[in-house]
Amino acid sequence: MTEFMQKLSELRVCPVVVLDDAGDAVPLARALASGGLPMAEVTFRTDAAAESIRRIKAECPEVTVGAGTVLDREQCMRAIEAGAGFIVSPAFSDEVAQCAIGHGIPYCPGTCTPTDITNALRYNLPMVKFFPAAAYGGLSTIKALSAVFPGLFFMPTGGVNAENVRDYLAFDKVICVGGTWVCGKKLVREKNWTEITRLCREACELTH
Repeated sequence: MTEFMQKLSELRVCPVVVLDDAGDAVPLARALASGGLPMAEVTFRTDAAAESIRRIKAECPEVTVGAGTVLDREQCMRAIEAGAGFIVSPAFSDEVAQCAIGHGIPYCPGTCTPTDITNALRYNLPMVKFFPAAAYGGLSTIKALSAVFPGLFFMPTGGVNAENVRDYLAFDKVICVGGTWVCGKKLVREKNWTEITRLCREACELTH
């Protein structure tokens, strides 16, 4: 198991973050860490993503920060140059895989079919994101895929929440879940760091 995977297996929840304002990056990262989840997948859905990663990397060394929703090589390079410690994409991408792996950065591609997983395995990737989890059958689909690909670990994301997280994590091939519920966009925009910390603590209690 890689160092990154070990970290995921310890935390059990990887907060998935959308930041419209890079000024919120450090307070958010500190709120996550205070709640027991010192990790952030900063999604490249906004123009603030790269700068947010840069600030978290510089000011919150205790937080493992990576980039999500990385669609192409250009975004991957921007994320790496900003200091991303891991790369996540919503679908498998050869160019993102080559860029991340070529720079020694863990890559977790989005998958939902055997074809997606077969493409990922061409790069000897030890884990994949299962996305969007709820829309593609959730845990039952993961179990079916795991029967065919027994050596692979999954990080389900999309529709995972406080009500179903234990069900996902009870399966031994689910290393971690990706979750937005601990740091929703509304809470970030309201700068409600106290509530984000509380939700992170609640998530830790549910998953440990």
